[in-house]
Amino acid sequence: MNSKARSLLWTIRRFSTLLPRSRALRIDPLGTCRPEVIHSKWNPRNHRLNVFDEGLQPSVRYLFQDIFISKSVDGCIQTKGISHSAVFKPDRLLCPRRLSFDAKHSFVSDGTSDHDLKKINFHHTSSEDVFTKKVRPTPVNYKKLAQECNSLSDVLDTFSKAPTFPGSNYFLAMWIIAKRISEDKRRFERQLMFSHPAFNQLCEQMMREAKIMHYDHLLFSLNAIVKLGIPQNTLMVQTLLRTIQERINECDERCLSILSTALVSMEPCMNVNALRAGLRILVDQQVWNIKHVFTLQTVMKCIGKDAPSALKKKLEMKALKELGRFSILNSQHMFEVLAAMDLRSVVLLNECSKVVIDNVHGCPFKVLISILQSCRDLRYQNEDLFKSIAEYVATTFDIWKLKQVIFFLLLFETLGFRPPGLMDKLMEKVVQEPGSLNVKNIVSILHVYSSLNHVHKIHNREFLEALASALTGCLHHISSESLLNAVHSFCMMNYFPLAPINQLIKENIINELLTSGDTEKNIHKLHVLNTCLKLDESTYKSVHIPLPQLPLSASQPNEKLAEVLSRLLEGEGRFSRNVPLPHNYHIDFEIRMDTNRTQVFSFSDVDASSATNMQRVAVLCVPKSVYCLNSCHPRGLMAMKIRHLNVMGFHVILIHNWELKKLKMEDAVTFVRKKIYSDEVLPTADTTV
Repeated sequence: MNSKARSLLWTIRRFSTLLPRSRALRIDPLGTCRPEVIHSKWNPRNHRLNVFDEGLQPSVRYLFQDIFISKSVDGCIQTKGISHSAVFKPDRLLCPRRLSFDAKHSFVSDGTSDHDLKKINFHHTSSEDVFTKKVRPTPVNYKKLAQECNSLSDVLDTFSKAPTFPGSNYFLAMWIIAKRISEDKRRFERQLMFSHPAFNQLCEQMMREAKIMHYDHLLFSLNAIVKLGIPQNTLMVQTLLRTIQERINECDERCLSILSTALVSMEPCMNVNALRAGLRILVDQQVWNIKHVFTLQTVMKCIGKDAPSALKKKLEMKALKELGRFSILNSQHMFEVLAAMDLRSVVLLNECSKVVIDNVHGCPFKVLISILQSCRDLRYQNEDLFKSIAEYVATTFDIWKLKQVIFFLLLFETLGFRPPGLMDKLMEKVVQEPGSLNVKNIVSILHVYSSLNHVHKIHNREFLEALASALTGCLHHISSESLLNAVHSFCMMNYFPLAPINQLIKENIINELLTSGDTEKNIHKLHVLNTCLKLDESTYKSVHIPLPQLPLSASQPNEKLAEVLSRLLEGEGRFSRNVPLPHNYHIDFEIRMDTNRTQVFSFSDVDASSATNMQRVAVLCVPKSVYCLNSCHPRGLMAMKIRHLNVMGFHVILIHNWELKKLKMEDAVTFVRKKIYSDEVLPTADTTV
């Protein structure tokens, strides 16, 4: 050993005697990965060479930075005589770049040149790499974690103690927990989740892992994050959306299903729209390779109403091809799927309706409601389907809550379907238990029964009185608009409860209705109220509510019917078109006949016009919508109009425009002749159209 090396080793020994035994090694926070020796329990007053040591401390730090002896113990790098204050966290690099460090050797200068280095062997060394070795805990199982934790905060606590890869498991566990708790508790837990100190750390880890985790895990994570209620405009959600776009070619059938489920519940934005567009392209390419009906339905529900018609048609053909493999659940779910993509496939709907009819018993409330809502959205009317649901609800009436029965009836009303059995059941319940009704129930029941013009053969009067009594008890807290809706329905049914009407016609209530809310609808209903109070048998004939004039509606009488009447009555002088009447009514055609309805008078005949035996006949050309579904039972507004026209002295004749349209002119003349010259009484009960 030459003299320079001997001198260097002697200097090292001298310095080592001056340094305290207990030291700590800390990684440079600036990210240079340069170890820094920190003296613990070091008091300069206890050392005589404190000034000397302070001056030499930097040199000592750099001198020893590459020659400490390392050994890995429980994930920390320990040295002989040196303790570390830095703890290596799992799955996290302590410096921005990886360093390969050989603990067996250290490079020191021999003094001849700064670049001439040679290896010096040390004893008690470890073969493990100090900076590259990582502790990799076993990944947490999200199902097990969801069982062990009782709240979202418990999951975050577990994460903060020992973070593991992938972070998606923690979000999945939180979503499983969120699904099994009540809505109120879920809202509270979500607030705690956002304020938890480990939540931001989990989000950061999720963003870092997005590019390296399995694609299906990435999609599951997005779905769980969205369902947890994390705002869509956050950096994490947008990062996941962007990453999913970049890796969309990794999408298989399973991933298609997961991605579709996630996108259904997301609001439109640039990344969502781009991802949905990419999904449509992918589905268009892979639609014939989809093997599972559930995946097909999930994809169909996701592509949206604005998808290209060609893609919708292709998906419809695929669904028809798989129709034989549909389970009961698939058939029930198909209604909602078609409504979501606005595809009115009558063949699919008819086939699925047959399955629903055969298996309606035991069908859950939500499924039945979803089917009816989808039929409403698709404008699909299947009387057999509606009857089967109504009969099932009527048969099992006692197991349903009142609000559930009312919900069924509200949907039936929008579909134009009148279920007499179910409506009679509810009327009997209202008569027996009027105290169980609240304002919302009362207004909804009145709306349904007045709109469908349903009258109970026995309990009709008791039913109306029970509703009026229940409404009177709510007058102190009912809103003006709800009161108007209730009284409007009562008037349509030719019933006039005193207390509600007295409350409604107060000046302050009328002013509120004319200046707030849906004023156009309020004005129309107040006009109906005025008309009913004047024309029907009420005690308010002297009451008149001053209202703005309704706009005149342009009405064009049916041209074919006009030609038929011209041929039948031998000229247009024997009938009048588009006749305006008081109280905002008008009729398509008016004919003047004798009371026996055997002779038609001309409008130019003054003597006939003033004759006491003259009968005014109102001919109305009406569509199917004025009747309940597949019946001649008129709905509420038409029934009220017929009643009021009768009060004004008209005999009303209804001509079905869909029947007239199918007939040739000669047959149409015969058809109308039978209507005009017969003593037919307008039907009020169900008959087949």
